[in-house]
Amino acid sequence: MNSERRLTSAAIRTRKGERFPVMTAYDAPFARCAEDAGIDVLLVGDSLGMVVLGYSSTAPVELVDMVRHTGAVVRGTRRAHVIADLPFATYEASDADAVRASLALVKAGAGSVKLEGGVRSAARIAAIVSAGIPVCAHIGVLPQTAANDAGFRRKSDAEALSGDARAVEAAGAFAVVLEMVDAAVSAGITASLGIPTIGIGSGPDCDAQVLVLHDALGLYADAPPFAKRYAELAASATEALKTYAGEVRAGTFPVRS
Repeated sequence: MNSERRLTSAAIRTRKGERFPVMTAYDAPFARCAEDAGIDVLLVGDSLGMVVLGYSSTAPVELVDMVRHTGAVVRGTRRAHVIADLPFATYEASDADAVRASLALVKAGAGSVKLEGGVRSAARIAAIVSAGIPVCAHIGVLPQTAANDAGFRRKSDAEALSGDARAVEAAGAFAVVLEMVDAAVSAGITASLGIPTIGIGSGPDCDAQVLVLHDALGLYADAPPFAKRYAELAASATEALKTYAGEVRAGTFPVRS
C-alpha cells in the first residue's frame, strides 16, 4: 500500500451536509481513474459478482473474491478511502464471524467495511466497530437477500426505514447507504442523522451519491433505470477490437519491418 495518508472514515463523517461522489471500483486501473477524477471514496462492492464475475446476483460472491479485489483497488490508489463489502454469509451468523471477515478485508487494505441491514444488523455493526474497524451501513433494498424478500422494489415505509437508520447510527456506523428508498423518505432520514447518507437510486437529497462503475461507464448491459450512463465504453471497446481483428485477418497488423 502506498504510504501517502488516506482519507479516513472520521474525515468522511465530517462531510455531513456536503455533497460528495462515491464510485464502485474492482481493479487497480479503474480505481486509479476514479481517484484521478477526484473521487476519493471508493466502494469495492459485491456487485462485482454481476458486473465482473458474471453471476446473476451478489449471493455467490465469496470473501476471497472481496479480499482479492479490495487489494487490487488499494494498490491502484494513493489517497482514496476504500470501503469493502462484507459478502453474503460472512457476517449473519455471529459477531465473531463478522469481525473475522472484516479483519480479512482490512488486512487487504480496506479502510472500512460495509454490511447490509438496519435494526437486525445493529449488533454486528457494534461488534465490528468495537474491534476497531469502521463500518458503513446499508439500508433500503438489500441486494444480498432481495430475492428472498420483496425483490428490488422501492422502499417507502418511513417509520421502518427511519428506525433502521437510527439503529445503525447508534451502533457506530460512520455513514449509511440508502438503496432505492423513496426520495422524500431519504430526505427525511438525511436531515435526521448526524452521519452522511450515500444514496443509490434514492433521490437528490442524500449527502453523497454512489453508482456502480460499469453502469456509469456503459460497460454493463443490465443497469438499473436510475443509473445514469456517462459513457458508452462497451461500444467503444467493441469497435476497437473489431478494428484489431480486421487488421489481423487482413495481415496489416503487425506491420512488416
